[in-house]
Amino acid sequence: MKIEPQHVVSLTYDLYVNQQDGTEALVESATQEQPLTFLYGAGQMLPKFEEHLSTLSTGDNFDFKLSAEDAYGEYNDEAVTNLPKEMFDGTDMPEVGSVLPLQDNQGNRFQGQVVSVVEDSVIVDLNHPMAGQELHFKGGIINVRPANPEELSHGHAHGPDGHHDH
Repeated sequence: MKIEPQHVVSLTYDLYVNQQDGTEALVESATQEQPLTFLYGAGQMLPKFEEHLSTLSTGDNFDFKLSAEDAYGEYNDEAVTNLPKEMFDGTDMPEVGSVLPLQDNQGNRFQGQVVSVVEDSVIVDLNHPMAGQELHFKGGIINVRPANPEELSHGHAHGPDGHHDH
């Protein structure tokens, strides 16, 4: 079946990013046993990722690259910020490398990775972990099926066969 909006797509993929030495490293995978399953056209995936899949059908393979601009954006030095240490009163000081769940004044949730802890503040990088990187996807389409009414009303897939995986 061909991929179309309001269809549930299950696929496998290997995601590679470039290393400093020019080689590609595998950073993420979805397997036959645990495929990526999503409602196509619902805005859950990167738009350019979906665009590359738009002509495919069940059984097709794919191999494409997304520029940083089309993926998670260029790395933004201004997205590194200082959080006052007072924010962490009563809790353990976060460790360098840990990821903090944060929320802005509008209630939007996002994550920041702790870069360093200095005298009076915690320095956090709010860039997406894959910002500034070209993403190379290789994989295959396992299944394409029309979404059921519940999935369409919820705006997301309920597992490869249409049932909750709970």
